Amino acid sequence: MLTPLRDIRVPAPVPDEIYKIVLFDRAFAFQGLKHLLGAADADKAGDRLAGLAAKDEVEREAARTILSGLTLQHVFDRPLTAGDGMIDDVMRVNYDIDPDIFASLAAMSFGEVKNLLLRAKAAEAKRIGRGLTGVMAAAIAKLMDVHELIYVSRKLKRRSKARTVVGLPGTLSSRLQPNHPTDDLKAVTALVYTGLSMGAGDALIGLNPAIDTIDNVEKILACLDELRSETGAPTQICVLAHVKTQMACLERGAPVEIMFQSLAGTDRTLVEEFDVTVDVLDEAYRMMAHKGPLAGHARQFMYFETGQGSELTYGKHNGIDMTTTEALCYGLARRYDPFMVNNVTGFIGPETHRTNFEMIVSNLQDHFMGKLLGLPMGMAPCYTLHSEITMEGQQIATELLTAAGANYFMDVYLGIDRMLAYFDTAGHDDQTMREVYGLRPAPDYLAWAIARGIYVESEDGEIERGPNWGNPRTFCGSEAEFQSIMEGLPAAYGFENAGPRPADEVSRKVKANLAVAREAIYAEVEPQFLGRTEFRRVSTAAASKAAHLSDPEKGARLPASERAKLAPEAADVQIIVSDGLSAEAVHHNIPELLPVLVEDLEKRSIKVGRPILAPYGRVKLAEEIGEALGPKLIINLIGERPGGDAIASRSLSAYLAYRLPDADTRAAAKAFSGSADVRYEYTVISNIYSAGLPPAAAGAQIAERASAILSHKAAGNRLERILAERGRSGAAA
Repeated sequence: MLTPLRDIRVPAPVPDEIYKIVLFDRAFAFQGLKHLLGAADADKAGDRLAGLAAKDEVEREAARTILSGLTLQHVFDRPLTAGDGMIDDVMRVNYDIDPDIFASLAAMSFGEVKNLLLRAKAAEAKRIGRGLTGVMAAAIAKLMDVHELIYVSRKLKRRSKARTVVGLPGTLSSRLQPNHPTDDLKAVTALVYTGLSMGAGDALIGLNPAIDTIDNVEKILACLDELRSETGAPTQICVLAHVKTQMACLERGAPVEIMFQSLAGTDRTLVEEFDVTVDVLDEAYRMMAHKGPLAGHARQFMYFETGQGSELTYGKHNGIDMTTTEALCYGLARRYDPFMVNNVTGFIGPETHRTNFEMIVSNLQDHFMGKLLGLPMGMAPCYTLHSEITMEGQQIATELLTAAGANYFMDVYLGIDRMLAYFDTAGHDDQTMREVYGLRPAPDYLAWAIARGIYVESEDGEIERGPNWGNPRTFCGSEAEFQSIMEGLPAAYGFENAGPRPADEVSRKVKANLAVAREAIYAEVEPQFLGRTEFRRVSTAAASKAAHLSDPEKGARLPASERAKLAPEAADVQIIVSDGLSAEAVHHNIPELLPVLVEDLEKRSIKVGRPILAPYGRVKLAEEIGEALGPKLIINLIGERPGGDAIASRSLSAYLAYRLPDADTRAAAKAFSGSADVRYEYTVISNIYSAGLPPAAAGAQIAERASAILSHKAAGNRLERILAERGRSGAAA
C-alpha cells in the first residue's frame, strides 16, 4: 500500500542557522544545512558550478567535522525546502520512514551511525536504512572513504523478483541494452542475440527507444517479447519510454512487464523536465499491480533510473548538492519497492562530473546510498566524450562496484550506446567481473545458458564459458540470417574474443573511433559548411568552447546586448541552428536538411522566420529566443554529443519547443503535466545522420511533426496522447 502524501508527517521548515567551527586556528561558518552538506562532499564539477563545493580541503574537513557531530534528529527537524520555502512532494515522500527505527537512532550523531553501520551485521545494517531519509543517507555517505563505502555496501545486497530473481548472493547480473539510432528491429535483434550469447540480460532486456510514441513503443515491446519467447531466455523485458507512453501501451494490452521512469530529486526537475509527478508514478504502480503481465507473479515490477546531476544541469536543484538530490531520488524510488534501480552517474557530462575521480567516487556514494535505503541497485558507471572521463576510469569504477556487491551492470555492445551516444559497461565487462570475482548469472538464466552451450559446468561445479559464449550466430538458423540482421548495426567492429575480453583487433577499432569522435567536441561551427541559407547570427552567454562545455546555463541564454537585437515577429516557426556538442553534426546535416524543412513548412502555409545560427547553444536557448521573437514554435537543430564511431560524431537532433499560446492550451498542458508553471512543451527527433535518420528524410519528418503540433496545439507526450486517441476513434469509426 502506498501511503497517501497527505498522511506523511514532515516537520515545518525552520530558518537557516549558521554552523561554525574553528579548525587549526581557522574559523569556518556555513549558512544553513544545504551549504553544510554541499561543502562536506567530495569535490565535483556540478557542486562547484552551483557554488556549493568547499573552497579547499580544509574547509571540506571542517564541514565534515560539523556534520559528523549533528544528530539525526537535527536533520530530521530541518527538511530541505524548494525555492519557495515549501516542502515539495519528493522531500515529503522521503519522510515515509519506519518511525520506531528512526526513534532508536534519532539521538545518535552521523558519526556514530557511520560507526554502527561499519560494526553491524548485514541484517542490522539493512534495518537501519528503513529509518533514514535520503538526506540522512547522503550525510553518512559524505563521511565515508572508499573502503567504507565498499565495505558497508557489500553487506547491503538486496534481492528482487519479477519473472526471475536478481541480487542473490554470489551472483552478478546484467541489463541487456540493445539500443539503435532508428529502432531498427533487425539490428535490435542482432544486439539481443549478441548479448544473450555473452550471458547478458538475466536482469532485463531493456531498450531506450529513439522514437517515444505509443505505436513505436508497442512495436518494440512486441519484438522483445517475441525474442524472449523464441530464445527461451528466463528474463523480463522493458522499453524505457516515458511512463505515460508505457501506461498507454499497457492499456492497449502490450506486454509492459516492467514499468520504467527516470527520477529526479526535486519536484521542479521531476515535473517540469521529466513530465511526471508522484501522483502519476502512484497511478503507474497501481496499474502494474492490477494489469501488468506479471501481476500476481512478480513481487516487484517497477524500474527507475537516476544519476547525480540532472537537477543541477536543469538549474532546478533548489540549492541542494548533487549527492543529496540523488539520495532523495532513492527515497522516492523506495516508495514503489522496485525490481530494479539503475544509476547512470557520468551520463550528463562535464558540467556535473568532469574527471575520473569525480565519476568513480560518485558511483560508490550512489551505490551505498541506494542500498542503504533498501533498493536493489544496479550500476552503470558511464561517461561521455565531452568530459575528461576515460574508459580506464570507467573500468576502475566497475571493479570497485563489483567488489561492493552491485546487483548488475549494463550490457551495451562494446560499451558504445548507438542511440544515446554515451559509453557504458559491455557484456565483456560483465563476464570479466564474473570471472575475477567468482560470480554467476541468476540461477534460472544460468541453467538456460548451460543448456544453450553458452556456459559449461565442470565436474567440481565451476562455471566456465562454453563453446557458444560470444557467438550470436548460435541463435540464427543460417549465416545468411545472421548477415541480414547485422546489416543495419552501426559500430559493429567484430565478434572475435580473447577470453572474456574483445580481441585486440576489435579493441583497436573501438578506441581509434572514440579518439576521432572525441575530437568532434572541440570543432568550431563554420558558416561556409552550412549551405546557401542566409543566417542571422546570435551569440550566447558562453564566450568560449570551455565555458560552453562546463556551464550549460550559459548556452541556454543570450546576453542583454544580443537579446536587444531581437524584436517580436509574425512568424509561425523560428528555426535555430547550433553546434551544441558537435559542429560536425551541423556541417554534415544542415545543408541537406534545412532546405527540405523550410520548403515543406512553407508548402503547408506555415510562415518561417529567417533562420538563426547560434554557436555554443543549448537546447533551452529555444525558450530565450522564443520569448524574444514570439513565434508559435521554435525548432532547435543542434549537434548532439558524439557517439562511438567517427560517423556517429555527426548526429543531430531537432527539439521542437511549442509556446503555449493561450489560457485554454496552458490549462490543458498544466492538467496533463501537473506543472503549474508549464510554458513550453517539447517534441524531440534524434539521431539525424547518415547512419541514422538521413537528413533529407529528417527535414520532412520535422515539418510533418511541426504541422501536427500547430494543428493540435500540443507537443511531447500530450500530443502523442491526442494522436493516439484520435487514431483509436478513427479506427472505431
